[in-house]
Amino acid sequence: MVYYELRITAELENLTEVQPQGGCDDSNFVYYVKLKCGNCGEIGDKETCLSMDDVVPHPTGKGTCHLVRKCKFCGREATVNMLPGYGRPLSHIESQFGKYAALMVFDCRNVEPVEFSFGSGWKAESIEGTKFEDIDLSAGEYADYDEKGECPVMISNLRSTFSIVNLK
Repeated sequence: MVYYELRITAELENLTEVQPQGGCDDSNFVYYVKLKCGNCGEIGDKETCLSMDDVVPHPTGKGTCHLVRKCKFCGREATVNMLPGYGRPLSHIESQFGKYAALMVFDCRNVEPVEFSFGSGWKAESIEGTKFEDIDLSAGEYADYDEKGECPVMISNLRSTFSIVNLK
């Protein structure tokens, strides 16, 4: 089994943090990822939607997983499980130094996540405590105005990466 950690970073202007609407373990949040077959190396044309709410029987008949998929080229079956409890919000300090925050860990069998697309369902908090909810990052940035703090807020230069991690 290989564990892949989704890590994100962005430039945050006058915001203390950004994360999925219900937190990093939000069962309603949808992760849009492109997957690469572990057998033939083919990368799917479209993003696959992964959510903690979507649970299917594991092909072995033992337990469940969040995704079962067959490669359309080689027919190899793959599974993905999402592991809650490893994510945290991207903070302003991490953003300032270009550091990445872990968002989610995926247990992947016969498949590798290679690309993450930012979509809707994010939240952020301004330096003055104003909460911004249901933010859509699919355009690659977000801008608004904090009336309480009398300052603009912005999320830009979104980046993500997947890293192999060892879980103990």
